[in-house]
Amino acid sequence: MSRVFEITPKRIKRANGTVLTPEMKVTVTTKINTSTPFYNGAVEVKAMYMRLYGFDYKKANCNQSDFSFRALD
Repeated sequence: MSRVFEITPKRIKRANGTVLTPEMKVTVTTKINTSTPFYNGAVEVKAMYMRLYGFDYKKANCNQSDFSFRALD
């Protein structure tokens, strides 16, 4: 059973030549039923940001505290 989350950045973050803004929302489906989309090193979150925005989550030093999320299911 998977879960669907809407993830929104909390603030503008500039780091290492990248910019993350609150308008950069993504919807992520996790592979397992979990309470957070950041459970496995944020693999799905990283992939979705790279695919939609060309934003490198790891290069920008992002972590769970930079985002707010809510379950959609």
